[in-house]
Amino acid sequence: MVGIVVDQLRTDHLEQLQNLFGDKGFRRLMHDGLYLRDVDFKASGLDASSGTAVAMTGSWPSYNGIPAALVYDDELHIMRPPLAQPSSTGALSNDSFSPEALRLSTIADELAIAADGKAAIYSVAADPQQAVILAGHAADNAIWLNNTSGFWATSNYYGTLNNTAQRVNSRNAVMQRVDTMLWRPLTATARLKGNPAKGRLFDYKFTRADRDVYRKIALTPGGNQAVTDMAIELINQLPVDPTKQGMVNVAYTVAPYKYAFGDGEAESTDAYLRLDAQIGRLIDAVEKYCGKENAVIWLTSTGYYDAVANEDKRFRIPGGEFSLRRAKSLLNSYLVARHGNGEYISSIRGGNLYLDHKSIEARNLDPNSIADEARQFLAQMSGVEQTFTRAEILSPTSPETVALNVGYDPKYGGDVLIRLSPGWSIVDDENGSTQRNKPMRQMPVMTPAFIMAPGVVNNKVNATVDATALAPTITDILRIRSPNGARSRAIPVR
Repeated sequence: MVGIVVDQLRTDHLEQLQNLFGDKGFRRLMHDGLYLRDVDFKASGLDASSGTAVAMTGSWPSYNGIPAALVYDDELHIMRPPLAQPSSTGALSNDSFSPEALRLSTIADELAIAADGKAAIYSVAADPQQAVILAGHAADNAIWLNNTSGFWATSNYYGTLNNTAQRVNSRNAVMQRVDTMLWRPLTATARLKGNPAKGRLFDYKFTRADRDVYRKIALTPGGNQAVTDMAIELINQLPVDPTKQGMVNVAYTVAPYKYAFGDGEAESTDAYLRLDAQIGRLIDAVEKYCGKENAVIWLTSTGYYDAVANEDKRFRIPGGEFSLRRAKSLLNSYLVARHGNGEYISSIRGGNLYLDHKSIEARNLDPNSIADEARQFLAQMSGVEQTFTRAEILSPTSPETVALNVGYDPKYGGDVLIRLSPGWSIVDDENGSTQRNKPMRQMPVMTPAFIMAPGVVNNKVNATVDATALAPTITDILRIRSPNGARSRAIPVR
């Protein structure tokens, strides 16, 4: 079995480009499998980590323990990955990750349990948290690309790095090839969906002298190809034993390239075309290993899309910048004027405002009342469309608060959530940075999923399907239990 999660995969892009695809990748999935055109992840604020966790657990971020790739640690006052685990150490990695914060079982876990520990289970991803989520708690290895060394790595939670991965590191690691890697268009610019009229051809070269080179490669087709290469190596080393099941789960990306010049559409199109070839390679490897009649292959998106900002001022689109430092300073001054001197705000991170509960309670004030005052004050600031308190999110009464609720984990979430108006972006000048988030866009997109397995009827489903139904559907096909926190029943596929 192979599970594939593609970060920011969009249905409209797939269907626009389907005539350019080969016969072994996306078109194969469309024509030979179940094609779900509109998989609804519901949660607001998804990213690669939280979307992957929804797919693997069948449950929302509010419940599965993975609300985002980075969460705020109110004790340490830092942003950190939720799966970062100081008690674990990395194997060929300076990063320490484990699935301990993942509160629920996954598809991979349920297979391990059903096979009484005899299933061979692996995951491969450029991103460590995606690798861990895809592997779950009971896998043999979660393997990821170390973003400082360019070697494949794992966590000691899973033991030592798989022997096959070690061999790849010794003879064909990304680190060894980085200076020869480049990214140019696969096809003629006239066929690209991007902007050939502007006369721009992209040409990205990579060098180990760039301290961020492996982070950059991870976001390109070169990173996707490295994941495929590693996954095929693992598939080929699975035991040829009909009594022992094998699973290799992988993560790819077609996210807008954050280092692109201009709107990045040419890069995005090229990424789709190149990923199509990688998926074809992976399907071929699976079917060669176990036969078409035994192969279970499924693919899903992560359920969201980050639009690339078009900062060309010629178009005069309304918008602006929301300064976190200014917002915190003005709000604290307002609360001081109402309640006396002191620090009322612990931190403001992205759209989350965290109150200083110790300081507030020391003044015998009610944190819920202060949160409501903060919500009302922030709602009047330029660029703010809506504000919500923690209490409103935990007891949702509107479509907006329902969407926030399923993506909100009280362990990490703020006391007040800020939603900016379209066109506005956050400037993180409060936390020692001048980083600017992409302008806000309220742009729901259709995201797809595919299932290709023996007995699964080839069909295109246009109706909206709840993303939490994917995991129970896959486990039903495998004839094993659903993950222990799954929120939906399996989709009828036979």
